[in-house]
Amino acid sequence: MPTPATPSSPNPAGDDRNLVPVDVSAAMSFEDKLQAFWEKNRGLIFGGCAIVILAILGKGGYDYMQRQKAGEVQKAYAAATTTDQLKTFSAAQGDHVLAGIAQLRIADEAFAAGKAADAVPAYDKAISIIKDGPLVARAKLGRAVAKAQSGKAAEATTELTQIANDAAQFKAIRAEAAYHLTSLAVEAGNAADAQKFSDLLMQIEPMSQWTQRGLQLRASLPVTATPAAPTTSEAAPAATKGDAAPGVQVTIPKK
Repeated sequence: MPTPATPSSPNPAGDDRNLVPVDVSAAMSFEDKLQAFWEKNRGLIFGGCAIVILAILGKGGYDYMQRQKAGEVQKAYAAATTTDQLKTFSAAQGDHVLAGIAQLRIADEAFAAGKAADAVPAYDKAISIIKDGPLVARAKLGRAVAKAQSGKAAEATTELTQIANDAAQFKAIRAEAAYHLTSLAVEAGNAADAQKFSDLLMQIEPMSQWTQRGLQLRASLPVTATPAAPTTSEAAPAATKGDAAPGVQVTIPKK
């Protein structure tokens, strides 16, 4: 009896047609995936880090240079002790706030030296550089007073009135402006304006030294005398012979 043939293997050696492919990435650990990502993208990562580091260093360097420059400007300002040095400093610093403060000092010095006309343009420069804040109000007040001293009373009155009526302004600045308005009115012999501005002083700050000085100025104006009314005690003119007092009837007796 013949021997039965051995059944053939369903998957002969070397035949991979029926094998299911395995996803290699699913079998990788997190560390392996991270390593693969690093190997693939480390150039980009290094480049991005370099950009960030350079930006940080650049910002730090810029801030450092600004601090250094600010320190040098402050030292130069402190070293400027004369009018000429202040002018040189202001010209070199352009629109730096300390250049504006230097111009304010130049204007004050000119005014104190009796050069009010020279003080006005310096006050103008200080205002244009500093732009806002209490120092600008201080410069505007100084400019108005300098204009008054240099013969521009009309311009000074307009500017001083704006300052005195500005409710957002410091009371001390407003009170001084109102005082100078009172002074200008007294100098002009204008009692009505002197009264008006001294009343404004009382509204702004009654206890201020400027208010007290303004009231003293107003009191210095001469009081206008009013003509006295005629009194009834004055003797009437004597009547002449044949005349009678008005309203009195004279009866002559018959013979």
